[in-house]
Amino acid sequence: MKWRPIKNTAIVTLILSTVLFSCASRKNKGATKELKSPAVEIVVAESDEAKSAKKEEAAAVLAEAKPVPAQKPVIEEKKPVVEVPLRVDLPNVDREFRGAWIATVANINWPTKGNYSTEAQKREAIQLLDLLKENNFNAVIFQVRPSADALYDSRHEPWSYFLTGEIGKRPNPYYDPLTFWVEEAHKRGLELHVWLNPYRAHHSTGGTVTGESMVRKASDIVVRLKNGMYWFDPANPKTQDHAANVVLDIVKRYDIDGVHFDDYFYPYASYNGGADFPDDTSWNTYRRSGGTLSRADWRRDNVNRFIERVYKEIKAEKNFVKFGLSPFGIWKPGYPAGVTGSSQYDELYADAKLWLNKGWIDYFAPQLYWPIDPPRQSFTALLRWWESENTHKRHLWPGLNTVAVRAPNRTQEIVKQIEETRKLIPNSVGAIHWSIAGLTNSPSMVQAVKSGPYNKQALIPRSPWLSANPLLTPSLLLTEEASSIFAKWLHKQPNEVFQWVVYAQYGDVWEYEILDGQQTEKSFPKTKNGKLLKTVAVKAIDRLSNESDYIAKNVI
Repeated sequence: MKWRPIKNTAIVTLILSTVLFSCASRKNKGATKELKSPAVEIVVAESDEAKSAKKEEAAAVLAEAKPVPAQKPVIEEKKPVVEVPLRVDLPNVDREFRGAWIATVANINWPTKGNYSTEAQKREAIQLLDLLKENNFNAVIFQVRPSADALYDSRHEPWSYFLTGEIGKRPNPYYDPLTFWVEEAHKRGLELHVWLNPYRAHHSTGGTVTGESMVRKASDIVVRLKNGMYWFDPANPKTQDHAANVVLDIVKRYDIDGVHFDDYFYPYASYNGGADFPDDTSWNTYRRSGGTLSRADWRRDNVNRFIERVYKEIKAEKNFVKFGLSPFGIWKPGYPAGVTGSSQYDELYADAKLWLNKGWIDYFAPQLYWPIDPPRQSFTALLRWWESENTHKRHLWPGLNTVAVRAPNRTQEIVKQIEETRKLIPNSVGAIHWSIAGLTNSPSMVQAVKSGPYNKQALIPRSPWLSANPLLTPSLLLTEEASSIFAKWLHKQPNEVFQWVVYAQYGDVWEYEILDGQQTEKSFPKTKNGKLLKTVAVKAIDRLSNESDYIAKNVI
């Protein structure tokens, strides 16, 4: 019996071999392996035409059975979740400079006369700063150099008689009053500006002149006046160098916000019994050197060059430290028309108009110590004139005589002057009160100011001519508590933050609070006046009162 050919057996064998090879290849990626087909003996007796037909049939089957290459599994990439900032319509924050002078000469404001106790001095300072904070002031002008002496640890001049009762005696127990004042002011969100008299060497109430006094240590550049005071000669280069070094030393070593000079340049004529200032030695030296200016112009030039120098040196050291001047309120009689009175230009040799015209200051506080109504020395008329001379658009914050303005109702007069200042200079509102005694000695003044123009907190106006790096946006975390929302905020540049503005929205009503830079948390009640807390927001404020962008988060 013969074996009969099995139809398509060769084809089946070929298919099986191919499939097995494919499977082995998938299991052994890249590995070479010998595959053996099943041992099947096939006897074929076919014609050439049949063989050809079978080959074509096998090819067709192979085409259908060709393995599909393995594909890599598709992995969906996860995109980072980006939190879209919440944008809201925050209310505008009031901006106004609200300062008060604190005089230490003759113990006018601090420390009280005969108070040489360290702890008592600190208590008095805190009481004054708290008074300003509670009544929505935002700056203090603190006198640290009454007369070539120091209410701080100076490298150039002796400790002040007004601090310890003896020239050159340091506090005991020791503390640095300026460091203390700066820290306590900043805790309350108050700027602190140091106030210096550039040329006064000794005040008549400053005790006996001793070997510790600059009167003795710098006798070659100091002259005595007939009223018992001593004065540096403004024309002497040693005077200018010494005074400039005193200023720069404070700027470098203390975290102050401003440097402030008042109206004392060359002294008032009455200080020397009406006689001319005794500067014959320096005047004759100038003439021998070929100087051609008149004596009056030469004196003014001495002061002009000093003012320009101090401004530039402050900016070179710390750009954010503002330089302010508080000259006598009248430049010359007749400016503006109808104004009468003393002339700082001719008597003090202070060309304050030039300093304002040149932009050698950051803020200008002319002492406008008269009421609004009298035309010969009208507060508003003089303020308008000074503003017309403000060619560089610096801050113009007038000095107000809160202590003793001659008006039928002093309290109403001061409130009205603040309101008039807002109308006349709306883009940079502000005023400085002479002095804090006008508040400490008059509860009615405090009440009128707090309930009237200062009824809300205010940021200090920006100084756009002073450059500053943009502040980053803070981060904000809200945590729900039983009856409140606890807010915590952080900033990547904490040393650049001077204040915060924190906002809360109850229903449709927004409220804000200005906090000092050290405070970074606050609890908000969930309801207020029957309205639910909806949103909390916060922004950072730098040393020049520039704002960061805000971050806001919904509560409900």
